Amino acid sequence: MTDYLPKEVLEGLEAARKADLKKKSRLRVRVGEDMYRVLRFWDGGFALDAENAPNLRGLVDLYNGGAHLYQCLIVATAEEDGQMLYEFKRNTAAVDRAPLDFVRDENAPAGLLERPDA
Repeated sequence: MTDYLPKEVLEGLEAARKADLKKKSRLRVRVGEDMYRVLRFWDGGFALDAENAPNLRGLVDLYNGGAHLYQCLIVATAEEDGQMLYEFKRNTAAVDRAPLDFVRDENAPAGLLERPDA
């Protein structure tokens, strides 16, 4: 058995691997109005397809489908195996409301109801 494969076969295998990663991933990076599909995601960063990915740097938003997950400050670090790698400088979870600057009592009322005759 030989360890050598023709260039066309290697390119076909790489294209199939990329297509499979794109199909499985719901993660997307949004930069302004542009969206890019995330191929890989790990604690310290993520990877995009090098063919379509610009040399991103700065503030981006990370989505899982339509759900906003993170607001990230990123920098492009390297390109390897057809993927552009980006590392997080800051990765903040997105929330749908402002954080409280005080401790909320467990038994605090949920709201105030007024009397109709008042």
